[in-house]
Amino acid sequence: MEYVALGKSNLLVSRTAFGAMSLDCPEINSCGAEAEEKACAIVHQAYSGGMNFFDTSRSKPECEQRLGAALHGIRHNVILATKTAAQSVQELRSDLQESLQALNTDFIDLYQLENPSVLAQKDGRDGIYNELCSLRDRGVIRHFGIASENLDLAEEAIKSGLYETVQFPFNMISSENTLSLVKMCDENDIGCIAMQPLNGGIVSNVPLALGFLHQYENVVPVWGVHTQEELHQILYFNDHPPVIDEEFKSEVEKIRCFFN
Repeated sequence: MEYVALGKSNLLVSRTAFGAMSLDCPEINSCGAEAEEKACAIVHQAYSGGMNFFDTSRSKPECEQRLGAALHGIRHNVILATKTAAQSVQELRSDLQESLQALNTDFIDLYQLENPSVLAQKDGRDGIYNELCSLRDRGVIRHFGIASENLDLAEEAIKSGLYETVQFPFNMISSENTLSLVKMCDENDIGCIAMQPLNGGIVSNVPLALGFLHQYENVVPVWGVHTQEELHQILYFNDHPPVIDEEFKSEVEKIRCFFN
């Protein structure tokens, strides 16, 4: 497993990250009373495979809880990220306390504003940005960024210089505008976290998808995992990435043209 610095933060994360927002998926919940045990087994498999970056959200409380239980005893060895959709300081504080309790931790390594309608600004009227700074100063969170599917807002966050990371959908069928956003992150030393590396399941070729993302050294894809078999495949092709040759590029281009 390779590890890279996440932008200008001092977080050294695995280039293949674990998306824990799938820990309540039907494949896991079908295990019934053993669902939590199954979720724990998947998280431990990821950790044993070298993944040290785990991302979740307050919008998925069961996933936070299952991830927190699974990380018991190894929390100090991982980078833990979660998100809040809070629209006020009061909501942010409430969300953070609930996340800390669910994840069974005293601090969050990376706290992200999730799909905000407007970008929180320094000394803004809502007070959210200043509250994030205060929480960072107190050590409750170590770093903060945004997670958004709005291209304009993501670009605004990068240009503002106020955020350390941007999480945005990025995969092999993404538009040229998204490719420009990835480049902008690199140029501004902003951590670039790729959500939806399989575009919500539209892309099924894991080695091709992973190989495409590996071309961008500043990008850390977050893989939502549903089964141990799926995780095994992701870890295998992370350790044995496809050769980026003309044949590979041709296959990627065929898929891009089909969807675009």
